This record gives sequence, C-alpha cells and structure tokens, in this order.
Amino acid sequence: MIEIRRVLTQVEDIHHEFGPPPAAPLRRGAVAAVLTNPFAGRFEPNIVPMMEALNPVGLQMARTLLAALAVPPERIESYGKGAIVGAGGELEHGALWHVPGGYAMRKLLGWKGDAGSYAQGKATGQSGNALAIVPSTKKVGAPGSTLDVPLTHINASYVRSHFDAFEMRVPGAPRRDEIVFILAMSTGARVHARVGGLAASAIAKWDGQR
Repeated sequence: MIEIRRVLTQVEDIHHEFGPPPAAPLRRGAVAAVLTNPFAGRFEPNIVPMMEALNPVGLQMARTLLAALAVPPERIESYGKGAIVGAGGELEHGALWHVPGGYAMRKLLGWKGDAGSYAQGKATGQSGNALAIVPSTKKVGAPGSTLDVPLTHINASYVRSHFDAFEMRVPGAPRRDEIVFILAMSTGARVHARVGGLAASAIAKWDGQR
C-alpha cells in the first residue's frame, strides 16, 4: 500500500527581517514524501488501513527532518504538517496524515502520551515535551502546487510568537495518482515577533494550549 517515489528536504536560516539580526538565526525546515495514492480515481469507503500503514513513514520523515536541521530535539520549538493530494484523489486522503505525521513528531520530540510528559514539562518549564496538537492543512492540487504548512509552539498552541507557516512544494508532484505528505519544524519564534500574547516563557498550564 505504501510506495514512495520521492523525498525532498528543505532547510533555511533566517538571519533578519529588516530589523537587527537576532542573536542566532532562526532555522526552519520541511520534509516532503511523494507517495502513490492507492485510492486515486475511485471512492474507497474504508481508507483507515492506509493511515496505520503510514505510521513508520511519519517516523522516518520526522527523523530525516531533524537530522537535516542538525539540532538536538530540545531545540525544536514549533511544528506543523500538511498534505497535497493529486487531482485523482480527494481531500479526505490528505487527512490520512493527521495521526501518522503528528504523532511521529511528538514522539520524536519527547511526548509520552501520559501524565509523565505533563509532569516533566511542568517541573522543568522547558520545551521538548510536544504537548500541543500539531496544526495541519491540506488541499487537492496540481503538480508543483505549494502548501503553506502552519507552525505553532510544540507545548502551547496559544503562544502567539510562534504562529508561522512554511511554504513547501515538490516540483512535478503530486501527479494525479499521488499524495505529497509534509512535516515542518522550526527552532523558534518569528524573527522580531512583538505583537504580545502568551510568551513561551510564560507557559503555565502545560495542557497543550497555555
């Protein structure tokens, strides 16, 4: 059921946004895998088996991206995911990525899925627990379509400084019978973020939101 044709990884360092350079550049990146869509051209009522089959793909992509970013897991502060479905498929096929993509990054970044992760985050006040839900977007698109993959803080979705997006495209993909699955990560807030709201240093509830 899983047939990967291409994998594309992209990393960028942002040194400044008009204002003074930050102490360290913001590093962001994304990895995209182009897979054959086994449901293209027809309606399949039960697509859940493919979601389960994608679990190892998600974990491998998360590892690939973290390696490309060349930083330890504790340096990652925001993440997101997305999918571009070829014209022969339907939007729901992109939704297959919600569990395999999201949980892969959360597992890699320290989420345990139990009270232990919550307690660790509350005690240390540090990132690396991945308590927040992974934001996502999806669409049906032609080859070369771009997708703005949303990014939010890994421990609290309301941290305003980390609301961001990573634009990703794979030239020539997806074909009509393919899907592009994407994971994205970042090492920090927007450069020069200054519009208020909950700060990462003020996370207190450790509930994935605030």
